[in-house]
Amino acid sequence: MSTITRHLSGAHEMVRTYSRRVEVPMLGEVAVPPPDKIAYYAGLGVLAALQVIEWPLALVITAGHLLADQHLSGLAKGVGEALESA
Repeated sequence: MSTITRHLSGAHEMVRTYSRRVEVPMLGEVAVPPPDKIAYYAGLGVLAALQVIEWPLALVITAGHLLADQHLSGLAKGVGEALESA
C-alpha cells in the first residue's frame, strides 16, 4: 500500500469515527467521540477526582488530545476537499 493510500484511508476512518452527533439544547450539534476516547477522558476524570493527578494536569492533557483530534479531523476534511476539486 502506498503512503498516499495509507493517509487517505486513515483520513476516511477519522471522518467516519466522528460522524456521530448529538443535539445539545444550548450548544447545538456536538460531535460525539468514539467509546474508547470517552473511556480515556473518563479515566482522566477519575484520576483527577481521586487526586492521583492534579486537575489542571488532567485539563491540559484532555485539551491536548481534543486539539490533536480536531487537527486531524480538519486535515481529513482538507484532503477530501482537495480530492473533490481534482
